[in-house]
Amino acid sequence: MLKANVGSSTLANAADAGKKAAAAAKVGLGDIKVAFVYASCAYDMKALISGVASEFPDVPLLGNTSFTGVITQDGFISSDDGFVGVMAISDSDMAVGVAGKARGVDAFEDGKLLADEAMKAAGKDVAPTYFYMAASPAEEEFYLKGISSVIGRVPFFGGSAADNSISGDWKLYTKDQVFADGAVVAFFYGKPITNLFTGAYHETNDFGVITKIDGNRTLLEIDGVPATQKYAEWLGVSKDAVAGGNLLVTAITSPLGVKDRLGDLVAIRHPMNGNEDGSMNIGNNLAEKTCVIRMEATIDELISSAGETLRALKAKMGGEAAAFHLVHCGGRRAGIGDRINEVADAIKAEAGDVPFIVEFTFGEYGYESDNNNTCGGLMLSFTGFYK
Repeated sequence: MLKANVGSSTLANAADAGKKAAAAAKVGLGDIKVAFVYASCAYDMKALISGVASEFPDVPLLGNTSFTGVITQDGFISSDDGFVGVMAISDSDMAVGVAGKARGVDAFEDGKLLADEAMKAAGKDVAPTYFYMAASPAEEEFYLKGISSVIGRVPFFGGSAADNSISGDWKLYTKDQVFADGAVVAFFYGKPITNLFTGAYHETNDFGVITKIDGNRTLLEIDGVPATQKYAEWLGVSKDAVAGGNLLVTAITSPLGVKDRLGDLVAIRHPMNGNEDGSMNIGNNLAEKTCVIRMEATIDELISSAGETLRALKAKMGGEAAAFHLVHCGGRRAGIGDRINEVADAIKAEAGDVPFIVEFTFGEYGYESDNNNTCGGLMLSFTGFYK
């Protein structure tokens, strides 16, 4: 039977914080197979991991820095001095293989190496039941493609590392590695999971064809019109509202979305920066000759969507949950601001006695019913583990 427990700390000393959170997370658990660790970028990560590992000497662990805090049964956990949340999972019938790699020459090739290493760490030579991934916010799709080229289409969940100011201070880590650019994975062999991946935004009637991009993530034109001009016209805002970093804030309540081929999922694309040439930088990959839709949601709806999505996940599971791993976009959290405790209260009410952890990321990963793995932004990737 799968069991989980969660611990947290805001102690200023990184090693002490890691030790305290891990000690709380292991209470009542035997045969722990893996530990998720989400922490503040203010900490010395090597010291933090050392503290966690002192309580889990034989347990693989992995994770990333989280934007401004985490949420557990104790509420929103945050401090200027640092914070850490640890979720430990035990299951005698489960095997888990963890691997991490700083970025090499090519993210796709790194993904292939990660897949091979994770299978080996689990003592397996076959694809896992599902897998978890965390990566730096730049080339998530390419790590995923590399992994998938080895194991095929396997459900996954996770999110991108984050810092507190979008300044590149994020970190990823395993027990013996800490780096800023790369990816970490955990391959799980055992019972399946259920994931609910959503932006919880509403579609508007503003949509157009991507007619020109530069690279993978710079949107130049929509319907042949400079992207920021088209977006400003749709939203009815001034040029200043879509200029530079103002665009990132403006788009929190009105991002772009791209539908999957069956229309089951709208993956959110967060406009991040408005450039002088009328282009905009986007948080995930784009493709020419595909449609983007302007999405929208109020701050009240962003707040209520967390509890509503967890309720929907429970219904989708159709069975008794042992734990919830909840990935919440850091951009949404920034838009919610000082009302983040409302999100924590809603999640706690829906989770009941089921242990959970919420991390805040700069990119979210999940899948729909056809197991088509997707990366997005401004999204919720809520995952349930079965007993």
